[in-house]
Amino acid sequence: MTANSRCSAAESPGLETQRREIESLLRECELRAGESWYVVDRRWFDQWKEFVETGDQNSTSFPGQIDNAELFEDLDSYHLKDRLVEDEDFVLVPAEAWHKLLSWYGMVDDQPPLERKVVDLPSTLKVEVYPIEIFLCLHSNMENAVTTKFSRTDSIHSIQRAMCQAFSVPPGSECRLWMKSSDSSCERLRNVHMSVLDACLSSGMTVIMETRNADGTWPSSRPQIMRNSVEEQDSYRGQPGVCGLTNLGNTCFMNSALQCLSNTPPLTEYFLQNSYVDELNFTNPLGMKGEIAEAYADVIKQMWSGRHYSVVPRVFKTKVGHFASQFLGYQQHDSQELLSFLLDGLHEDLNRVKNKEYIELRDADGRQDQEVAEEAWRNHLRRNDSVIVDTFHGLFKSTLVCPECHKVSVTFDPFCYLSVPLPVSKERVMEVFFVSLDPYAKPVQHRVVVPKAGKVSDLCSALSEMTSVPPTQMVVADVFNHRFYKIYNMGESLSAILDRDDIFVYELSVLEEQPEEQVLLALYLRERSHYRDYGSGGGSYGTSLFGHPLLLNVPRSSCSQEALYNLFLQRLSQTEPGCSGDANSADDMDPGEQSSGPAGADRSSKPPAEQPHEPTEEENEEDKQEEACSPSPPANEHPAKRRACHVRRKRLFSIQAVNSNGTTERGMGEGGTQPYVAIDWEPDMKKRFYNENEAEVIYVVLPLLQILTSAPCVRFRYCPVCKKHQLSTKKLDLWSLPEVLIIHLKRFSYTKFTREKLDSIVEFPLRDLDFSGFLLRKTLSSEEPPSRYDLIAVSNHYGGLRDGHYTTYAKNKDNGQWYYFDDSKVTYATEDQIVTNAAYVLFYQRQDKIRKPTLPAPNTGPTSSSQTSSDTASCKDDEDAAELGAASSITMETE
Repeated sequence: MTANSRCSAAESPGLETQRREIESLLRECELRAGESWYVVDRRWFDQWKEFVETGDQNSTSFPGQIDNAELFEDLDSYHLKDRLVEDEDFVLVPAEAWHKLLSWYGMVDDQPPLERKVVDLPSTLKVEVYPIEIFLCLHSNMENAVTTKFSRTDSIHSIQRAMCQAFSVPPGSECRLWMKSSDSSCERLRNVHMSVLDACLSSGMTVIMETRNADGTWPSSRPQIMRNSVEEQDSYRGQPGVCGLTNLGNTCFMNSALQCLSNTPPLTEYFLQNSYVDELNFTNPLGMKGEIAEAYADVIKQMWSGRHYSVVPRVFKTKVGHFASQFLGYQQHDSQELLSFLLDGLHEDLNRVKNKEYIELRDADGRQDQEVAEEAWRNHLRRNDSVIVDTFHGLFKSTLVCPECHKVSVTFDPFCYLSVPLPVSKERVMEVFFVSLDPYAKPVQHRVVVPKAGKVSDLCSALSEMTSVPPTQMVVADVFNHRFYKIYNMGESLSAILDRDDIFVYELSVLEEQPEEQVLLALYLRERSHYRDYGSGGGSYGTSLFGHPLLLNVPRSSCSQEALYNLFLQRLSQTEPGCSGDANSADDMDPGEQSSGPAGADRSSKPPAEQPHEPTEEENEEDKQEEACSPSPPANEHPAKRRACHVRRKRLFSIQAVNSNGTTERGMGEGGTQPYVAIDWEPDMKKRFYNENEAEVIYVVLPLLQILTSAPCVRFRYCPVCKKHQLSTKKLDLWSLPEVLIIHLKRFSYTKFTREKLDSIVEFPLRDLDFSGFLLRKTLSSEEPPSRYDLIAVSNHYGGLRDGHYTTYAKNKDNGQWYYFDDSKVTYATEDQIVTNAAYVLFYQRQDKIRKPTLPAPNTGPTSSSQTSSDTASCKDDEDAAELGAASSITMETE
């Protein structure tokens, strides 16, 4: 006991006062989460109690300075002994009592105060006597770990601050933490505002810190980039933002949307400046726990690092599919649908409102529009406040009139983008091939205008006006792979015919002098192989289809083998461009005498003759098969007469009855009442009399019709007369516009009966899109923003409904240059290239927010054609890239 200690105690309040104050605090203080309590050695505290109870300042029971030495394992580390028991080894006193005792008695030199926090455990409040001890290390040096104690109520952010200080991390570095347990598995500590307790950190675990690389990647992740070679990994320096995105398999829709958002300056700068880190919302039930925002930030950081030709957005694609199952897999999707999901996901992940309150909406009830609009916007911000709202949200005025009581209800609703419907034509243009009976006419391609809701008869009527052939003499068929996929009836709907179908319209002969029944025969061309097909059970020859099938009317009396042979031979010489049908005999014709007529054949007025010869055993067997397979021989034809027709004659081809697939097997795609016939060519006969080269060029393409065949041109202007999008009694008016205005051109039209893509050319301005004349709010103050916009990006769609390709035109915010982004390829673009009928989603930025370029525009002239390392790129997927180089031209893909 030192004199100073006695002196300090003598200057303290009376012993009775000390006893009363401390006992009162111990009795009345309750545990509250987050408050501090202190650990005091039980023997010292008992000594103090005995001292104050004596009432004698000079008592030998004076406790001296507060001394917790018995609670430590050693006096070097001051590590608390394990398994200490409250009220046996130590007592807990509230912070106010501790500070009184410390001021009265002091503390032994160099001993740290044992401050402990009250933690809110799932079932109770408890003073945390033993804080967790965790190991801290850097990802770049995991061998050098330090041990630090943290309360379970400390936030992960406090651990991050401690690590930055302990490892001298430069200020402003972007960091992220990983939690490593004893089983060596690692888990991201995403929410830095979460407590150590909620993060499930426990003693003995390791927290690893990594800092983002200069190229935007993380050390723990496989670099999602594409480079020309290993040597260029650290040497490449390009224009930030001029970076492609690898197509992972039908992901051009995602790449196009990402490029548009990447070139939206306020959003990109928000992520590049790390403003998103403090606004990540991990508790929003409508959000994705910050994962979409972080995955998007990773892509943007890499694209704008200026160190990559192309980035592989595989992690981002996986996150999108995880939270939006419609984007799982690798099917083609809509870039606008992904854009809508992404904007909503980023908004909820970055929503500054942590607890959304319920707000009851009020009707206008006669109040001024300005008052109602301001109230609606305030209410919107009470639940939705993020960088997405700041950048993309505007306000509609919605007027709803009840059709019964005519009550007018006015509300103001936020919007994120404008969807603009395009005019939908009630007619369509169909491309068909007309096969005429004219012996000197090739099949001709026609483009005809028909009603969208029309029937096959409407197609024939329209074609009749061009060909002067009556519709009653036409048959319409879908040809696929040398066979008839479908033969249409006149009453069938045209909606069943797709634009990609190969539609043939055949002219049929009308034999007025023969009133007997006509049979519509479908005729296929087949080539026989040199070997027999014993797998079919009959030992017949194998065959393969070639050429284009035919449809022709045949009198039922002419359905004998002999009559059909002559009829088919004559018909083939008219329509099949490669067939030579007027040889005097198959044996006499020279192989070089092939197809010199306008349709690819030498024609003669006399029918072809056949060379007599001794029939072989095989020919005899074939004759039997042909007799059995004759479609419909006349009943009165004598068998001996039919046999005589086959004696000593060698034909160019044989005739077989087949099914709709062109095979002789039954039960496979039978044509029902429609008879199908195939003519089989021997390989040598086909080679001599059928010119395949001539058959490749059989169509004459007529000029495109001027009426309704070119897409209509629509000027992009909001209607100055009605100023509304109106459905019955609902009217929407523009009230206020955002900094970045997204305009969705609704090119995909879906109705109950039809689905189509509209290829209308929309003339949209690149500069000075002025909405001032179309905003409902007319009294603009000097503090309110203007309504003029400049174009900054366009998402393009090429192709149709079932297949297509997405690309992007975008303007770099730093140098003001336009670029064309085609997946991993990036090329310079000029302003005159941007307005096309492929434009699908337009991005406009308000002029007062546009920043002047900080860099000069690159030289895009001929002298810069060799300079491709900085602004243009070409690459393949990361798994099969071998040779990568800069692209000097655009290579379109169809997915």
